[in-house]
Amino acid sequence: MHALPRSWAAPAARCTRRARLPTPVAAHVRHLSSGRVEEKPLETVDEWTNFQLKRAEYKKLIDTFSEYGSTQTRDNTFQPHHSLHRPVAPSDITLSALIASGAHFGHSKTRMNPNFVPYAYGVRAGITIIDLDHTLPLLRRAAQVVRGVAARGGSVVFVGTRSDLRPTVRLAAERMGKQGYHVGERWLPGTLTNRVHMFGPEVAGDEQVIPDLVIFLNPIQNIHAIRECALEHVPTIGIVDSNVDPRAVMYPIPANDESTRTAELVAGLLSVAGREGVAIFQEEARSRMAAAAAKRRGGSS
Repeated sequence: MHALPRSWAAPAARCTRRARLPTPVAAHVRHLSSGRVEEKPLETVDEWTNFQLKRAEYKKLIDTFSEYGSTQTRDNTFQPHHSLHRPVAPSDITLSALIASGAHFGHSKTRMNPNFVPYAYGVRAGITIIDLDHTLPLLRRAAQVVRGVAARGGSVVFVGTRSDLRPTVRLAAERMGKQGYHVGERWLPGTLTNRVHMFGPEVAGDEQVIPDLVIFLNPIQNIHAIRECALEHVPTIGIVDSNVDPRAVMYPIPANDESTRTAELVAGLLSVAGREGVAIFQEEARSRMAAAAAKRRGGSS
């Protein structure tokens, strides 16, 4: 049998062939891609003078326009990890930082707690918007409380039992040193109210088991811990969302309790305030020790 001629096969075969450049063009392309631009050495005095003048003009151009360029670098601009590893001080917190962390987003308006109405700015697309003009002063007030407790040698416990909050509470407690503690897994019921059974009679009798302040990053999941703190008269600080009763904690901070960045911002700021209080406590302890030593030397002489 003879094969039938296929008129459509020839154009398809031409399309599948690899296009080849002419030899002079290919050699020129290879020369451009792999060739080096060799600088001609300066041989005469005029060539050296021209080189110096061009370099001086270039330097003058750079110096003239450098002041108009951007001065932003990775160190002086915001990075997403800064709220966790480089928290801001209470005096440096701004509304812009709270907005950037998403602290103003609440829950659906149908889930808003009636007692949260004073802290609500309004409703947008069915979502309650938290008024950050109330959040900012309450956050600074909470920072003052943490600083005051730490300055008197008190212990502070950071509680965040979600998986994304565990690094936050751990770093916050580490900033306060020996006066900082954290709960990142689960608050065992009876930790405070049944401390003799939980820790043993010797530990409960000889050591301070009840903290001086507890900070909750997710209060709804730890409502039993808040109840224990209330029974033991332990002051509490908590991030309260629009579906939470602000009266549940002693020092509420109206903000989005489901945002990891908001929790990192609040916990970092409070831990920095606690670190300042620890520094004040240590300085006062050193002053007392120095005064006692001077008194002993004066008495012995």
